[in-house]
Amino acid sequence: MQAAALEWMFDGVWDRSEHYAKRPERSERPILLAENITVKFGEIVAVDNVTVNVRQGELLAIIGPNGAGKTSLLNVISGFYKPVAGRVVFKGQDISRMPPHKRVELGISRTFQHSQLFLGMTVLDNIIVGLFPWRRTNTLAAAFWLRSARKWEEWARESVEHVIDLLELHEYRYRVVGSLSPGLQKRVDLARALVQNPEVVLMDEPMAGLTREEKEDLARAIIEVHETQGTTFVMVEHDLEVVTDIADRIIVMDSGRVIAEGEPEEVVHNPRVIHAYVGG
Repeated sequence: MQAAALEWMFDGVWDRSEHYAKRPERSERPILLAENITVKFGEIVAVDNVTVNVRQGELLAIIGPNGAGKTSLLNVISGFYKPVAGRVVFKGQDISRMPPHKRVELGISRTFQHSQLFLGMTVLDNIIVGLFPWRRTNTLAAAFWLRSARKWEEWARESVEHVIDLLELHEYRYRVVGSLSPGLQKRVDLARALVQNPEVVLMDEPMAGLTREEKEDLARAIIEVHETQGTTFVMVEHDLEVVTDIADRIIVMDSGRVIAEGEPEEVVHNPRVIHAYVGG
């Protein structure tokens, strides 16, 4: 096949000039709904008929003791678990049967408690991996450095530089990720999620294993993205101090069920929440 024909096949794929446009203003309208979700592992009920509405532009925290079902719920929303009952709706569309990578393309990104980074690769390369669901070129186009490959590379580099600026990772751009502190690795993990231009970011215990200073740095980064980009966040977390400082709303789970919901000050003084965390 001639090079000109290959150019024609891949032409025009990367016209995404509005890739980083600011999101709509915060509203009470739900952008994401996990409705009547039930998850079982054998006879064990991990999530028991839970419904969670995520509002446009909010920072929602889901908290609770170990075994409460928080991560299982997040895995259902992101498509890693299939519930035995319930559905997931994103912007009015039922995505319950949609695989994880298709949910990413729709606008739902995910970070993990244990960062799934390539420790032997640079920060820049780890972030650019997040854009591969949108790669439409093939090995042949890359080998001959056709226009489609050049356009994708240019677009991808610009996207990566945007989140590097956003999360202040400039000086670490070419550092190998395995040489970075846990706090910086968490920031790189967030950058890889953000480079996908998500409308909703799901974060599973982002503060786990971090020092107080690292937690403060990551919290500031999340707030910056939330406020400047209008990104909606759903954060599963144990650290009550962090979530009460940064969350707009908190949902508390225990033994697979929602036991409290509301604004941070209201929730942390709820007797059922206190009992779930400290007992007695």
